[in-house]
Amino acid sequence: MKPTTIILSLVGLASVGISAVAILSTQPKQELTEPAVPPPQSLFEHTVAAVGIIEPNSESIAIGSPFPGVVASVLVAAGERVEANQALFVLDHRHLDAQRSVALARVEQTEKQVTVIQKLLEQARRRALTSCRLANAGTIASQDRDDRVSELEKLEAELDSTLAAVRLNRAEVASVETEIDRSTIRAPKNGTILQTRMRPGEFLDASGSGEPRLLLGSTEPLHVRGDVDEFDIPRLAAGARATATPRGNANDRFDLQFVRFEPLVVPKRSLTGDPRERVDTRVLQVIYQVVAPTKTLFVGQQMDLLVEGHPRSAHSASLSEISRK
Repeated sequence: MKPTTIILSLVGLASVGISAVAILSTQPKQELTEPAVPPPQSLFEHTVAAVGIIEPNSESIAIGSPFPGVVASVLVAAGERVEANQALFVLDHRHLDAQRSVALARVEQTEKQVTVIQKLLEQARRRALTSCRLANAGTIASQDRDDRVSELEKLEAELDSTLAAVRLNRAEVASVETEIDRSTIRAPKNGTILQTRMRPGEFLDASGSGEPRLLLGSTEPLHVRGDVDEFDIPRLAAGARATATPRGNANDRFDLQFVRFEPLVVPKRSLTGDPRERVDTRVLQVIYQVVAPTKTLFVGQQMDLLVEGHPRSAHSASLSEISRK
């Protein structure tokens, strides 16, 4: 073999080796890794998974305004415990105070008129009685008697009209005072202020459109509202055991107690971001109570809900039997 051929062969082998090393060095390194957050583990043999949201046992109550107005003062803060009928915020009611003053002045004026008319009526009643006696005795003409009786009747009618005006003015005062009382918005029940989004000087629209400005709810105990896919509904049973774990923390497990099913199946609104998730899915909402939580949970917090259910095989068998019948 010629030296030139040997040299070319060695160069070719070296090139192949260098190419192989270069190719191998550019290949991604695949290593088995554990997920940063382990998925929640079910304690049940057959499980129905659902996405849950922490909510008050009273659900969230959006506190509104009975009429539009400017906020004069906010009397509570987020996280504060309130009692039923406790004042939450006050609307500016200076215009109502002015109307009340005018209505009170009218009441005072008509009451004075009643006093004057009552005195005139007493005098007219005495004159009418006297004229009747004198007319019977023939001392005065019957025309004078009739005039004094007519005067008495007019004063009695005027008194009735003025008393009606007094009642009307008092009713107007009561109406204005009711509106003033409605300007102070109070808690409908015991609970916790979940959110306040109002400040003194802001205008409140009574139409109820937009985000609620103040949220109230009873948080003892807390509830979990889970969305169960419509295809898993037949696998559920009322009273089934369940557990919940906070999103991203599978080590914290909370025991749940069944409360109720919402009777209406609704479109799915709570999306998890899973690319396989269908937005046209309908869900059955199941309500559970958190039993003696050992750690703090917050309203609105997402939970992974694991509910004990029937096995899928039994579900498929039951469907086939129904279809045969």
